Amino acid sequence: MLNLPPPELRDLLRSCLNVDRWVDEVSAKAPFGDLDALLAAARDAGPLSTSEIDQAMADHPRIGERHAADTAAAEFSRKEQASLGDDDASVNLAIAEGNVAYEERFGRVFLIRAAGRTRPEILGELRRRLSLDDQTERVIVGSELLDIAQLRLRSIYEEHSL
Repeated sequence: MLNLPPPELRDLLRSCLNVDRWVDEVSAKAPFGDLDALLAAARDAGPLSTSEIDQAMADHPRIGERHAADTAAAEFSRKEQASLGDDDASVNLAIAEGNVAYEERFGRVFLIRAAGRTRPEILGELRRRLSLDDQTERVIVGSELLDIAQLRLRSIYEEHSL
């Protein structure tokens, strides 16, 4: 069971997805009897609007870069990106160049759930998404943000459940 004081729960939720409405909606369904209830509450609070995507994206570093802040969200990001490894210089360079092209094209950093993916897979997805229209890409970014939140919620539940 996940039954934390509201301020602590809200802080943890914000580290998963920094969107005020989402945090409000998920925390309103607490306490959570099990992980499935927590994940369902998080899913039910989607999808994200354009302004919510912008709010959430403000705290995400580029793929291949380390988050410098000392926050729970930054720690999640460092762990997620650490699993990628960095042994292929040509792939790393291509991702860095792709990040620049993506930012020029869409006006925000490229976001993808890094956990469970290799750098070549991420590069392939980055290249594919560069060809998408703005609306399609916005929907994908919103979905990726919610996927990342789900992964982070699993970790929080494991750490804080009674």
